[in-house]
Amino acid sequence: MSESDKPQQRQMQSKHAQIGAIPHIYSSDQIFAGAREVFIDHQGERYRLQRTSKGKLILTK
Repeated sequence: MSESDKPQQRQMQSKHAQIGAIPHIYSSDQIFAGAREVFIDHQGERYRLQRTSKGKLILTK
């Protein structure tokens, strides 16, 4: 995490702490584990998360 990300991270944690739910944070490397795409099942629907060659993420249903 870069220095410029830290204030935003603290703000997000503070906001979620107020409502009692601090989100889990995963790096994309953890999620993809070397793959270029993963599938996510959410409420009976399957989503595809892809990493592009330029490092962007695409989520499609």
